[in-house]
Amino acid sequence: MCCCGGDGECRPLGFLLGLPFALLAVLVSIVGAIIWIIGLPISCICPCCLCVTLVLETAVELVKAPLHVMTWFTSKIPC
Repeated sequence: MCCCGGDGECRPLGFLLGLPFALLAVLVSIVGAIIWIIGLPISCICPCCLCVTLVLETAVELVKAPLHVMTWFTSKIPC
């Protein structure tokens, strides 16, 4: 599933080359999860604070980083 693009073509080389960068993205994802866990109660306490909402949206994108990295690598490597 991770090594196949949307076109149904399997790209194991792109998957293997992307693994080290995906592991770094997992670290970024953990930071994003920590920011999200800390920011969510703050957002509930003071919903009028727009900057906390923006930080939480960025944290959610950081959590999705490993998936974005693997998708990008498998789309760029042709074999």
